[in-house]
Amino acid sequence: MPEFLIFQLVASLGAMGEFGGHERRGTLDLPGRGALLGLLGAALGRRRDGDFSDLDALSVAVAGFGPTQYLRDYHTVQTVPSAAVKAPQSRPQALRAAGNRVNTTLTSRDYRADCVFGVAVWAGDLPVLAAALRRPVFALWLGRKACPLAAPPDPQIVTADGPAQAMAHLRLPPWIGPRAMTVIVADEGTDLGATARIETRHDRPLDRQLWHFTQGRYAVAHPAIMTQGAPR
Repeated sequence: MPEFLIFQLVASLGAMGEFGGHERRGTLDLPGRGALLGLLGAALGRRRDGDFSDLDALSVAVAGFGPTQYLRDYHTVQTVPSAAVKAPQSRPQALRAAGNRVNTTLTSRDYRADCVFGVAVWAGDLPVLAAALRRPVFALWLGRKACPLAAPPDPQIVTADGPAQAMAHLRLPPWIGPRAMTVIVADEGTDLGATARIETRHDRPLDRQLWHFTQGRYAVAHPAIMTQGAPR
């Protein structure tokens, strides 16, 4: 049987990308492929201008365990017209000089609450990735820096028939315990242990520095698989 690196992503809040605009930043219901490769890169100490070719070649599956709750956070963004002040030394100085000419825009950021996700990775240097997840170089977030992980990733290398079966070995935190897998997503053509439909997601990195992404085709399935859960 093939080997898989599996790990968990548990967080109170998660923000999993989507089209990014000035007035609204949405979120997917599961972390996208680009976000997962970025997290692995952070664990390895890669910066955005580094070489990600080995990570781009990985096969990745992500699963959800239980429903997440949708949450929207509102912000106000203030901008100062360039004609209002020349070469300000600080933001407060620019705001004082602009007076009532400040432009205020209402923006929103979308999140998912109660995130419990499992990830399976294969076709790469799994021991190196597992070691990096145990002692990451950079802090790991579930999307934005406002979304820290609530538990360590707890990486394991296991053998299984497929990624869905591999994630049955996840040791979710004791306060969560064993859970049923509600959905799993992987590259089109991956055997997910159940009938799959095909979805298109805009989450394949083209240029990490410029945040440019392209579309990918993914298999989505709902296999009846339980996790082991961590011992209490």
